[in-house]
Amino acid sequence: MVSYTLYVIFSLIFLFLLAAIKVLREYERGVIFFLGRFWKVKGPGLIIIIPLVQQMVRVDLRTIVMDVPSQDVISRDNVSVKVNAVVYFRVIDPEKAIIQVEDFYVATSQLAQTTLRSVLGQHELDEMLAERERLNADVQEILDQQTDAWGIKVANVEIKHVDLNESMIRAIAKQAEAERTRRAKVIHAEGEMQAAEKLTEAARILVKQPQAMQLRYLQTLTEISNDRSNTIVFPLPLDLIGPLLKK
Repeated sequence: MVSYTLYVIFSLIFLFLLAAIKVLREYERGVIFFLGRFWKVKGPGLIIIIPLVQQMVRVDLRTIVMDVPSQDVISRDNVSVKVNAVVYFRVIDPEKAIIQVEDFYVATSQLAQTTLRSVLGQHELDEMLAERERLNADVQEILDQQTDAWGIKVANVEIKHVDLNESMIRAIAKQAEAERTRRAKVIHAEGEMQAAEKLTEAARILVKQPQAMQLRYLQTLTEISNDRSNTIVFPLPLDLIGPLLKK
């Protein structure tokens, strides 16, 4: 009978120590409640709590990588796209993360989804495609402000994909082709204008120097003589032979 009693006592002591002794890793903290009221944050290392009187909630302080599900977004220019992102955040205040919100992970995920739709909906499609860094910073700033009351620090937000439907992809391709055509025409027009300016300048010089005009005429005849044509017509402007007749 005595041995049985000792066995029961040792068993109760063992269970008491098992419930009382907790080991927290370096990246963990324990939020301790005393009779339902917040008491303190402990850890890392070995901590002891009083069973039935004190309760502990573990909190991981490492950076959490959360994948934001694909969201349907309508841009400011009324284009429907699907956007997904990834959010990097961590708990910096275990007390707030446990007391101020029921589930900080779910709350942060829902807030990230609504913020992503809200921010991207204020921009046009071209901005979504070309200015991701600025949009990432805007979403990260809003999330960080909203989650500060929960003891959460949002370190970074990255927009991963902006998916378009097939009709929009074809429209963008046509737009890009039209833009390339426009640039080609502008470059061609600028070249024609520069050539016209140079020809005008050359004409002014030739008018001032009749001898230069004669040399240019002779050079043109030399180029024509290399042609294999059987018949060559030599135009002879009178203003070129005028100076020769005067001499």
